Amino acid sequence: MALTNWTNAVEWLAAAAREPRLCKSDWQHGTTGIHLLAAGRFWDVLIVPACLGLRTADILACLPRVEPGPALLDGRRRQVGFFLPPDPANLWAGSDIRYLTTGSWIATPAPHCRWGDLRWICPPDGSGTLNTPAALELALHAAMGELARNHGTTHHRASPHRRTATPTPATPTRRSR
Repeated sequence: MALTNWTNAVEWLAAAAREPRLCKSDWQHGTTGIHLLAAGRFWDVLIVPACLGLRTADILACLPRVEPGPALLDGRRRQVGFFLPPDPANLWAGSDIRYLTTGSWIATPAPHCRWGDLRWICPPDGSGTLNTPAALELALHAAMGELARNHGTTHHRASPHRRTATPTPATPTRRSR
């Protein structure tokens, strides 16, 4: 079963590479080689500072009825990237936040890579599961609140929030375009 999931994860990730067959072959032969994958087709990526992203990933994993999607840690840049459904209408705002969509590329290791400077903290499961924007926003706000309580300051000037075309009354930080 695990081999099937891993094989599916390789197929799913490699499909976004410029040369999918080369990427797939590289990963299937046991290397952890880094490949550039296009954002905006199968997923978008929200990149946040590692101190916020690592706690957010922990919170996502504990949310009831939420299946966390892939999350990638870049230890050298001290950032975490959360893979989300592609949606060019989404705008995420906050200090040190980057949103990768169509026209952007992200460096990724093989889906089994859980060590090194660039590694999966929540690897792709092979089914195409992605982080849902609403669950990610909830977890980001919870993590920001925890960081503020535990350290006396948020380390970031503004909590990340998403702007959508239709504001949701339950989440006051969302703004319409």
